[in-house]
Amino acid sequence: MPQFYLGRLPETDDELWQVVHTLWGVVIPRHTCGNPDHTAPFTAFADAYFNRGGTITLWHGSRGLSGKSFMLGILGLTKSFLLGADTNLLGGSLAQSQNLHIHMRAAMDSENSPRYMIDTESQTLIHLTNKANIRPLTASQKTVRGPHPPFLILDEIDEMDLAILDAALGQPLPQKNYLGEIISPYTVMCSTWQNPDGTFTEVRRRFEERGLPIIQWCYQCSANPIDGWLTQETIEAKKLEIPAEMWRTEYELGEPAIGNRAFNTAAVDAMFATAPEPLREKVSKDFEEYTFAEYERDAYYVAGADWGKEQDYTVISVWRADREPFELVYYMRVNRRPYPQMIGWFNDAIQRYSADAIHDGTGLGNVVNDYVDVRARAFLMTGEKRDAMLSEYVNAVEKGRLKAPRIKTAYIAHKYAQVGDLYSRAQEFHLPDEVCSFALAFRVMGRGGRPAGPVTVKRDDEPSQLEKMFSPAAAMEVYVKDETPNSFSLLV
Repeated sequence: MPQFYLGRLPETDDELWQVVHTLWGVVIPRHTCGNPDHTAPFTAFADAYFNRGGTITLWHGSRGLSGKSFMLGILGLTKSFLLGADTNLLGGSLAQSQNLHIHMRAAMDSENSPRYMIDTESQTLIHLTNKANIRPLTASQKTVRGPHPPFLILDEIDEMDLAILDAALGQPLPQKNYLGEIISPYTVMCSTWQNPDGTFTEVRRRFEERGLPIIQWCYQCSANPIDGWLTQETIEAKKLEIPAEMWRTEYELGEPAIGNRAFNTAAVDAMFATAPEPLREKVSKDFEEYTFAEYERDAYYVAGADWGKEQDYTVISVWRADREPFELVYYMRVNRRPYPQMIGWFNDAIQRYSADAIHDGTGLGNVVNDYVDVRARAFLMTGEKRDAMLSEYVNAVEKGRLKAPRIKTAYIAHKYAQVGDLYSRAQEFHLPDEVCSFALAFRVMGRGGRPAGPVTVKRDDEPSQLEKMFSPAAAMEVYVKDETPNSFSLLV
C-alpha cells in the first residue's frame, strides 16, 4: 500500500483538488452547465473545506445525478484525515447516514487511500491515528444532542424532521487538532427539494432571510463536457424512468408545486422584480428604513402600519396610489422600540407624503389611537373583514397591481407565507407583519381614489372662491362690483 507524505496541508483550490484526486481517486467537476446561478461542485467542496463564507452552507443538488452525497462523504474524509477534524454524519434517516459511511468506505478502498491512518473501524465509528473521529448518527433527539465535533454533515434534510435538524445544529464547536491548531465549526446541509412545505423549504427561507450561502448545481454540471463524470446516456435513461413533475423539481432544481402557499410564487417574483435602489437607507439590527421616491405634489399616497414590539415587527409602508401598478415609495421595519417612538415614525411618514393612512387597531386601543395622526384610520382585523382584506390583497398581488423593490424581508415574507398564516387562527400560524402592512395599505388603495376638491357649477364669469385663493393670476387681481347687475370691473 503506497504511503504519501504531505509536507504541508493544501492551501489553494488547485492543491486541494490534486490531493483529493490522488488520495481518493475521484474527479470532482470544476465547471458548471453554464447556468449563472449554478456553482461548480468542486467550488462548493473547497469552500466547505476551507470554511469559507461563514460557518454554515446549504447545498441544493439534483437527486442521484449531482453526486452531492458522494461529495459529502469525500469532504468528511478529507477534513478528518488532513485536518484531524471530528466529523458527524446525519442523514434524513439512519439508512441515509449509513449511505454516507458507505461512500467513505468506497473512497478508502482506492489505491492511494491512507488506510494506515485508520485505528479502529465499525458501523458507528471510524477512529484515525490523528485522533479524529467520524460518526454516522441516527436521527433522534438523544443522539444529535451528544457529540460536539467541529464539522457537521446533514444530508437529505428534506427527509429530516425539523426539530431534529435544529437540535443537531447545536453540535459544532471548535476543536484543537493534532497540529495544535483550532478547527473552527462548520456545517454543510444538503438535499434535493421535494416537499413544498417541508424541512428544506423552511431552511431555505432562513438562509434567504439571513443572507447565508445557498449553493446549487444540477446533473448537467456533473455532465459538463470538460471534466464531468456523468454521461448523457445515463441522463436519458433516468429521464425515461422519472415522472415529468418529479424531473422538474428533483432533477432540474425547480421549486415544488405549492400546495398551501398564500401567494403564487411567480406573482411574488413579479411584484418584487426590481433591485432595491433607495434614495436613502438606514439599516441596523432590528431596524431598516428605505426611501425610494420623494413626495410629488400631484401624486396620491397611502400609508399602512402593522404594529409589533417584542417578537413581531412594526412595518410601515407608503405607496403611490394614483396609478397602477401601485408603487412602494417608503418602507420601515423595526422592533423593540417604544410605541410612542414607532407611532412618531408613522406620523412622520404620513406628513411627509400627505398620505391617507390606515393601521392595525386590533387589541391596542388607545395606546395607538391617542397618538396617531388624525388622518389615519384604525382597522380592526377580526373575522370576515380581516379575511376579506387579505383575500383582496392576495388577488391584487397575483394580478400584478402592485410593485416594490426586492427588499429581502418583505419579499421573503410574501414568498413563504402559507394560507394558514393569512386565514387560520391556530397558534402555529402567524400573519407576516410585512404582508399585513401592505394589505392594510391596499385596502385604502383598492377602495378609494385620490381625494378631489369641491366642484362648483358657475352661473357666470365671476371667479369662484377657489380660483381667487389658488389661481396665481387671480391672486394678483382685485375685482369690484359696479352698478350693472352681475358685472365686475377689474382694478389693476
